[in-house]
Amino acid sequence: MSDTRVAKGTQEKRRGPISRIALYFRQVIDELRKVVWPTRNELWTYFAVVVVFILAIMLFTGVLDAIFDRLVMWAFA
Repeated sequence: MSDTRVAKGTQEKRRGPISRIALYFRQVIDELRKVVWPTRNELWTYFAVVVVFILAIMLFTGVLDAIFDRLVMWAFA
């Protein structure tokens, strides 16, 4: 006898639009439950690292801007 069970992928194709939306949200919630959320201290550490990195990049860009500004003013003056 042949196996009449439907594969999981083909069964999902037969669902209606409301069922697919509900399935999507169930899957999102299931994935969010798997997330390892940072502690408050880890979060503040990550925040501080990002802010310091952004400030360093801003400083680097500002210095380059000032150097190129001087070079352009010297070349066209």
